Amino acid sequence: MIRALPLNNQTGQLAAAIENATTPNTETRLQLYRQMQACRMMEQRAYDLFMQNLIKGTSHLALGQEAVAAGFGTAMREDDYSFCTYRGHNHTLVRGASMTGILGELMGRECGLLRGKGGSMHLMDAKRGAMGSYAIIGAHMPIAAGAAWSAQYRESGQVAVCFFGDGTTNIGAFHESLNFAAIWDLPVVYVCENNLYMEYTPIGEVTAVPNPGADRASAYGLEPVLIDGNDADLVYNVAVAALQKARTGDGPSLIEVQTYRHGGHSRADPGKYRPDEEVAAWMKRDPVITYRQRLLDDGIEVAAIEAIEAEQAARVDAAEETARNSGPPPLEIAEIDVWADGSSTWRN
Repeated sequence: MIRALPLNNQTGQLAAAIENATTPNTETRLQLYRQMQACRMMEQRAYDLFMQNLIKGTSHLALGQEAVAAGFGTAMREDDYSFCTYRGHNHTLVRGASMTGILGELMGRECGLLRGKGGSMHLMDAKRGAMGSYAIIGAHMPIAAGAAWSAQYRESGQVAVCFFGDGTTNIGAFHESLNFAAIWDLPVVYVCENNLYMEYTPIGEVTAVPNPGADRASAYGLEPVLIDGNDADLVYNVAVAALQKARTGDGPSLIEVQTYRHGGHSRADPGKYRPDEEVAAWMKRDPVITYRQRLLDDGIEVAAIEAIEAEQAARVDAAEETARNSGPPPLEIAEIDVWADGSSTWRN
């Protein structure tokens, strides 16, 4: 059953779309599962590679949050734009970026999306509309507004989708971006992935409202939308409605999706600050496992599901093998892509 989470004033165009939504067709649901499995397997492999010291530095995984990336990635048009945070591996992958390129970038190899120079927190594939991961909290929100303004000006029908964490809602760029998006009716969809923690601090301890995204929407003339971010069908249907709303000139949306990361903030964080019972309860709502069971309960053939799982397992194995065999970036590219003119040459 498709449902939103309880929110007293959840009314408006998107709320009506949620209430009247039907279950996506079988082809779409299999694509949603394919995307979730690709994300889950890639992130798990990234964890394994990190533990083998093949991924240096920190890495922020989105294990447990796959339904959000899959739902929007499946709903978006090929020429739409997506902007995400340092926890952006999945959001980049679902836009069609190479899994080999992502793992290669995490490993600092030349086969990476940015030839090994960007790393985990700076993934980008502009040809596929993946307009970058941003390590500075909230920095990408006004940039997404700018991309949306460009699309509006060019009348291209493109939509910018901007993903951010719950902690970003207490940053100035969040409020400034929403204000301009609203007054200019920009074709942008802002998606707050509320996984309950801003790094190590519970979001509820430092925020004046219970729902950091949805409860602030009305301040900018937007309807409040709060949904279960672990329900891939629901996320997809809301994404379709919000994208259509933006594409037809009806302005921006702010959608809060409640989800949960399975691990700590980063690989260096064991996440022991989270109550054991809370973790256990959310693990029972694992979006990949529950969606698989839903497909079976709805009569999807197990052979089709297992084929997807085998396909993605082979895909991640091949991506890892290629990345392992790729060398580090050559020294001669160290000064390329440093400044706007393409090199480190200083311009007066």
